[in-house]
Amino acid sequence: MVLPHQLEVLKAIEPEVGAFIDDKMNLPAECWQPSDFLPDLSQQDFPETIKALQLRMANLPDTVLVSLIGNIITEEALPSYQTFFNLLEGINEERNVSSMSPWVRWSRLWTAEENRHGDLLNKYLYLSGRVDMRAVEQSIQQLIHNGVDLRTDANPYYGLIYTSFQERATKISHVNTGKLAAKAGDTILTKICNTIAGEEALHERAYKFFMSKIMEIDPNGGLSAFMAMMKKKIVMPASLMDFGTQHNYYKNYASITQKIGVYTSLDYAQIIDHLVKFWNIDKLQELNDQGKRAQDYLSTLAERHYRLAERLQEPEDVQLIWLKH
Repeated sequence: MVLPHQLEVLKAIEPEVGAFIDDKMNLPAECWQPSDFLPDLSQQDFPETIKALQLRMANLPDTVLVSLIGNIITEEALPSYQTFFNLLEGINEERNVSSMSPWVRWSRLWTAEENRHGDLLNKYLYLSGRVDMRAVEQSIQQLIHNGVDLRTDANPYYGLIYTSFQERATKISHVNTGKLAAKAGDTILTKICNTIAGEEALHERAYKFFMSKIMEIDPNGGLSAFMAMMKKKIVMPASLMDFGTQHNYYKNYASITQKIGVYTSLDYAQIIDHLVKFWNIDKLQELNDQGKRAQDYLSTLAERHYRLAERLQEPEDVQLIWLKH
């Protein structure tokens, strides 16, 4: 349930959302594009550049490749993410996706940047020759067909908590993938992953900033929302990938990212720890009883997840999916 005062808070911080956009975000004409990183098929040497790409990718372990494909499928479901954000209460009161209000402008800029990530990685893997692209494309279509349920209940506070967490998780995933690519000798893929991670870091910065403004104006509401989302647990955007199929791709993908250290239960605990410290949860004052309960709960939450991560055993066997046999 979204309370009237939450919508008032959202409206009150619109100028700061607009200022962040004007100060930090690039317009499309100023942004990199996927073709900047890919072989140019109009050039006479394109067969050699594709061969070089394939040679670089040949040494990338299968598990890293599967993890990267899962990341791509997640990134490619962008139509759902802009829809998700515009459906949050108070974000798009005009019900017009071309609105120039700060929140709607943000939703377009954010998802337009994210869209390039999937495009670039998709084409890079297609040229590698190692991927069953039809199976990948089916998974992308299936995920968009199924949509996303991020458990935010159309509540803008919940949505901003979710995106603060998820953008940091995505940044970590791309950074760690880049490190594994470098270890395998593909420095171009490392550059791609780091470039994408840099944008995810900017998006993380934005969402944490927006939520910090809410915490300043409405600490009780912000704390309650943070606690509610942590109790629900943060689900990954691709969690409905297999719904309506006989596949178990998402579970296998998640197991592989845990096994190879791309995104782990320890990362989950560290993100909670980071957000609790970033928003100064233990220092917030003038709280009501509900706010104090949320503060107490959140102050020890990371430690509980650290203990869970220590006890979690890595999966021994993982199924390789989306690869050419």
